[in-house]
Order: sequence, then C-alpha cells, then structure tokens
Amino acid sequence: MTNVDLLIFDCDGVLIDSEPIAARTLAHAISNAGIKMTPREVLVEFTGKAEVEVRSILVERGLSDVDSVFAGWHVEIFAAFRRELREMDGISEVLRGLDIAKCVASNSSVNRLRMSLGLLDIWANFAPNVFSAEMVAAPKPAPDLIELCLSRMGMSSARSVVIDDSPAGIRAARAAGVKAIGFVAHDDPRQGRLEALLAAGAQEVAIGAGELQRILHRLIPSPYRARQAIGVEA
Repeated sequence: MTNVDLLIFDCDGVLIDSEPIAARTLAHAISNAGIKMTPREVLVEFTGKAEVEVRSILVERGLSDVDSVFAGWHVEIFAAFRRELREMDGISEVLRGLDIAKCVASNSSVNRLRMSLGLLDIWANFAPNVFSAEMVAAPKPAPDLIELCLSRMGMSSARSVVIDDSPAGIRAARAAGVKAIGFVAHDDPRQGRLEALLAAGAQEVAIGAGELQRILHRLIPSPYRARQAIGVEA
C-alpha cells in the first residue's frame, strides 16, 4: 500500500479504551433487567455493533422496557467515562506528526462520541471530522459510513485506509473499496481477534500501537506531505 491520502480511524478500541467500560456497565444494566450476561460475554458479542443492533438483539432475548434500561445505562456509562476513560496505550504517539488527512468513523452515536472521545485531548486531532453511524442509513458492516467519510473528506477509496478493531469495521471498509488495517490491543482478552480481522478482509493486523505506527510509517511517504481536508461538524 502506497500513496495514502486519508486515514479513517474507528474510535472504540482503537483511539480510546472504552470497550471494557462499555461491556462492564452494559452487563450490569441488562443483568439487573433480567438478561444475565458477563462483561466478557458482552464484549465478545457486541463489540463493533451499533446501539440499535444491540437493543434489537436484547429485545429478541426478552428484554422489556428497553428504552428505560438503555437510558439508565447511558447515565452509568457516561459517568464511568468521566472517571475512567483514557486513550489507548500509545495512540497519541501514533497520531503525533501524522501530517495527513484523518477522520473518525464510529458506530457509536454522536452523543456518545462527544461524551467519550470528546473528553480526551486526542479529540483535537480529528474534530470536526468525527462521523457517526447515526449520520447514515446503515451502520458498519454496511459501507455507508466509510463512503460518507470519503465524500466529506473529498478523498478516493483507492487512496484511503481504514483502521478498525472489529470485523464489522473491516467488512465495511472492504465493501466501500477501501484497504483496511486491523487493530488488536496487547491486552485484548478475546481469542482469535487477529484471525477474525484477517478473515474479514484486513490486509494486515497491528498488535498494539507500536506496530500500528510502524505500519503507517511504511505506508505514508517520507517526508510527510500536508493534506488539506474539508471540515464538517459531527
């Protein structure tokens, strides 16, 4: 891969260490409502899914008063984000000096992005180019969100790369004709993540931020060239 003009980053599990917090708080909320799942089970099953998909699955399993349960979860998760949320280890070093257009493509809601990524300094690396699945007809793995990023940023699929930690995100990239790099944190407890990302279509998979940085340095010409991006509000 060469001649990269745009990097499209997933948010949860790539930029911010939000997935364990989300899994723990959602498991607590739905277990209190009668759907017993452990944080690990939530993490394995729901990672990368938009909230509308998660709600639908839980309703099919018998969750009643879903609006009330999720409203309570939002209060709990946003409070936990304010207390605990941090960047993924090493991601600031990856972003520092990347003189290239970049944006965020997340299945999270606009509000959740502002209440999570928006709490941290790395928000400034992307704002206002932070795009949510709420802005399109279908979340990842559909290509809609990646195509929105390309359109808003004024870039071509052939010269863009997606970085995502979920098979859904990798499939979305490939469906949009964009190359994809999988990402797995060193401490990810889920087995088979590397294999799942490769099977979904990732060209390669970075284990940790250090390896991601080495991959990006290989992809982006040196010296870095400044790209002009078209800013849009998320």
